[in-house]
Amino acid sequence: MAYRAGVLQLSATHSGSCLCGEVRFEVCGSFDRFYLCHCSHCRKDTGSAHAANLFSATAELQWLAGERSVQSYGLAGTRHRRCFCRVCGSALPYQDPGLLVVPAGSLDSELSIRPDAHIFTASRAGWDEGLENVPAWPQLPRVPG
Repeated sequence: MAYRAGVLQLSATHSGSCLCGEVRFEVCGSFDRFYLCHCSHCRKDTGSAHAANLFSATAELQWLAGERSVQSYGLAGTRHRRCFCRVCGSALPYQDPGLLVVPAGSLDSELSIRPDAHIFTASRAGWDEGLENVPAWPQLPRVPG
C-alpha cells in the first residue's frame, strides 16, 4: 500500500498496449505521481496540449509481447526521453534507473487516481486555456458540406 495526497492507494497491476496491439505490457505496483506536462518537448512529442505521465520509483514493468518492437528516443542535451512502438508509433513506458514513466493513455486498465498537477505551465500552449467551455460531443460531429 502507498500513501498519496491523503489517500491510501492499494498496489495494483495495470495492463497496457500500443495502438496496433504489437506491444503489450503490465505494470505491477503503485504510481507515486501523475503529471500533465506542458513543456515544449512534451507538446511536440505528443502533438497535443500536454503529456499525461505516471511516475513510480517502485512499480515493475513487464513486457508481455512485442518487446523487440519497442524503440527508445532521447532528445540530445535534455532529460526528455520516450519509448514507442516501431510499428504504430504509440507511446510506451520507459525505465530510467530508479524511475518508471508510463504514458497514462497507453494503459488499457482503468486508473483510480487523478492527475496531481499540471507542470511546466510557463510553456503551456495559448489555445490550452478555458477548454472546459468548448462544446463537447460524444463522437465526431457531422461537418456540413
